[in-house]
Amino acid sequence: MARISSTVGIIGVGSMGSAIARGLVTSGTLEGSDLVVCDAQESCTQPLKELGMRVADDAQGLVAAQTDVVVLAVKPQVLPEVCAGLAEGLSDRLVVSIAAGVAIETLEGLFPESRVVRVMPNLPIQVLSGATAVCAGTKATAQDVELVRSLFAVLGSAQVMREDQLDAEGAVVSCGPAYVALFIDAFTRAGVLRGLPAASCREMVEATVLGVAQTLLQTGEHPRSYMERVTSPGGTTAAGLKELEPYLAEGAYNAVDAALQRTAELAEGR
Repeated sequence: MARISSTVGIIGVGSMGSAIARGLVTSGTLEGSDLVVCDAQESCTQPLKELGMRVADDAQGLVAAQTDVVVLAVKPQVLPEVCAGLAEGLSDRLVVSIAAGVAIETLEGLFPESRVVRVMPNLPIQVLSGATAVCAGTKATAQDVELVRSLFAVLGSAQVMREDQLDAEGAVVSCGPAYVALFIDAFTRAGVLRGLPAASCREMVEATVLGVAQTLLQTGEHPRSYMERVTSPGGTTAAGLKELEPYLAEGAYNAVDAALQRTAELAEGR
């Protein structure tokens, strides 16, 4: 993996922030010393310090480190509080937000002199197999967007999108790992109900999901084509799909709509 000649600061290193930090280092994209992190919980920063990352006492200290990029990896509900007093120090700097539902207009209101990029990653970035949407603010340059896309492409797939597409991407992709985990759990439980050992069943279901995903990514085959290829006319798979597809499709539509509704509520501060 090619190295990127930039320094990155990350404010908030919970599940997502630490996954970004670890991924950039373990992939060889950045050296540990190229990252500066801060978090209210020392238990979050200590493991990253052991990877060679610099730890700032607080957000002000991180801003003072003058990194090329500052990533805001805090929950949307606390973003205004965390960012209070940081705008001047981040003047003319590249600020990247992963806060769900916080619009570019809001971010640029918090950081009027910064170049803002909004991203929506998902948790599989922790194993360099995530998916991230990247959206430019009004002051971000093409070089800014490409730098952010390159950083997140190291962690999996990274696609540039319009902001009006970003919330839908979040409802599908950022929430997607939980949907897939639920799918795995449901079929494991179904197997156990029919007499399969729980641990063995779960391992086989997980291996199947991974295998299908790798096949589709590597070949570019459409999921519908893959389904047809593994479904014999009048066979067991055809019978199973007949029962599953209506419920799964309807559930997917409803899940995305519910996630979009909650995104709108978060944007309103609720």
